[in-house]
Amino acid sequence: MSAKTDLDNVKGIRKADAKGMYDLIYNFPRQLTEGAHLGFIADLKLPDFTPQNIILTGMGGSAIGGDLARSYLTYELKVPFTVCRNYLLPEYVNDKSLVFISSYSGETEETLSAFQDAKRRKARIIAITSGGTLLQECNRDGLPFILIPKGFPPRAALGYSFTPILVALSRLGVIQDKIEELEETSKFLEKKRAEYALDKKKSRNPAKNLAANLYGKLPIIYTSVDYFDAVGYRWKGQFGENSKILSYNNYFPEFNHNELVGWKVLDQIRDKLIVVILKDKEDHPRIKIRMQIVKNIIQKKKVKIIELESQGENLLSRVFSLIQLGDFASFYLAILNQVDPTPVEVIDYLKKELASKR
Repeated sequence: MSAKTDLDNVKGIRKADAKGMYDLIYNFPRQLTEGAHLGFIADLKLPDFTPQNIILTGMGGSAIGGDLARSYLTYELKVPFTVCRNYLLPEYVNDKSLVFISSYSGETEETLSAFQDAKRRKARIIAITSGGTLLQECNRDGLPFILIPKGFPPRAALGYSFTPILVALSRLGVIQDKIEELEETSKFLEKKRAEYALDKKKSRNPAKNLAANLYGKLPIIYTSVDYFDAVGYRWKGQFGENSKILSYNNYFPEFNHNELVGWKVLDQIRDKLIVVILKDKEDHPRIKIRMQIVKNIIQKKKVKIIELESQGENLLSRVFSLIQLGDFASFYLAILNQVDPTPVEVIDYLKKELASKR
């Protein structure tokens, strides 16, 4: 297969992308400001409430917004923020807890179960959803919700699941207002996407080049733990759902204390591996040193390494610059893999089987 021919054939790519994932990725920047607006107009019904802890419960594309918010706010929040991907909430959740219930469809069974658990514990609740059972129950019980647009695969609605969290927390006085950063980030991404566009030839398109390098490989994505751990996890999710491949992510410095040893026995798999290190100018100085040492170790194992640096003026722009690149690369990798990036048949099958066993 010729990666160059495939990725420069705009008409062919449009045909392969039957459900329009490319347009969703291309138009993503506006979600940041539109999502903020939806957060501002929602009736949160939480006057004078300061949470002792914050939990977002959700799964898949509905949970990643919580991961990004938790990571982005690590050094600003004065209370713990955790993400729960399960049927039940942690035992410490009580009436002093703020629980975001994030389910794009409003029908995610794990999240609906955690929703009932939050109500039993009398936690303060804010739902983020486009409808379904979750919206119906919020309306019935008089619980606050932020209504986001229908019609997206959850992973392609990241802006709508992320920005309402920031807006809600700023409205509660838990964090500083982020609208300026969101607007700057949206404008930056709108400009940046031209580099990754369909009509930009592979020779001058970083996302197409990245996809070509990853084709036929198992990507291993490494990031710092500060701010960018959730970005690596987003990349893994997008390679799974869009590109239909397995990938792996971990972060500095933790994997230096265990996984790094696993780079010794590689003879059977070396040719299938490729490492992507996502870097930021504000990575901890010791993390930067670790990245260079680890790069040297892996290069001696004859495994290719790609280093990518975040771009943008503010932190949020830098975070989303790497998310945007990863999203476009996952799309182009789907094209190389000759798969439609949108459908997730195996997840649909799993849900059907689960429903039959109730």
